[in-house]
Amino acid sequence: MIRLILVAIFVVLFLIFSIPLLIAEYFLGKYNRPAKDRSSLAIVNWAFRCVLFLSGVSVTAIGEENIPKDTPVLYIGNHRSYFDIVMTYVRVPRPTGYIAKIGMLKVPLLSNWMKNLHCLFLDRKDIKQGMKTILEAVEKVKSGISICIFPEGSRSMKPDEFLPFHGGSFKIAEKSGCPIIPMSINNAGHVWEEHLPWIRKTHVVIEYGKPIYMKELDKEKKRHIDDTVLSVIKEMYFKNKELV
Repeated sequence: MIRLILVAIFVVLFLIFSIPLLIAEYFLGKYNRPAKDRSSLAIVNWAFRCVLFLSGVSVTAIGEENIPKDTPVLYIGNHRSYFDIVMTYVRVPRPTGYIAKIGMLKVPLLSNWMKNLHCLFLDRKDIKQGMKTILEAVEKVKSGISICIFPEGSRSMKPDEFLPFHGGSFKIAEKSGCPIIPMSINNAGHVWEEHLPWIRKTHVVIEYGKPIYMKELDKEKKRHIDDTVLSVIKEMYFKNKELV
């Protein structure tokens, strides 16, 4: 219970006291967008690390050397928890936007920080709007911003269960030419979702697979890129179960 209270207090206080920072970031972005990207990344990384510390979450990361440092990438991961974003964002080597549900736009201050971090908001019920968001993500990648998406569309609530990947997510890599980084996340649901509302001390294992370039795939694997990437993530996931 104490972890939940500490995290809730920290998040509320951070959002309130970060209002002057949001204003400063706004004006910084007017004159130097790269500097704003770097500062927003540093600020949110600090806040997320505080959340992980207060939550008692420890992370073992495998395969970080597989993430190219000189080019934007498309992270594709399985989704178990809201903490997936917190745990993975603190490890990104460059500005990275996450594709989130459109409902997040209604959360004051948090949505402002998300916009600063190049996050995009997807309405999966609106096909036209969804395609527009994917095209915006393509432009982000072309401008040097990595993108992270969880193609299951929602959090799988059962351990070891994987929901089908939405194929449209992979258009980002197809149209931008960026590498896909498969990302498996083990035991994230134990942090919070498996025993709501309490936050529990948890060990999570994240593994980053080798880059996948769609232009190097044969026609069959390219046609079924969603299944191709999902199979890689499943292999890493079940291999790492014994480590949590």
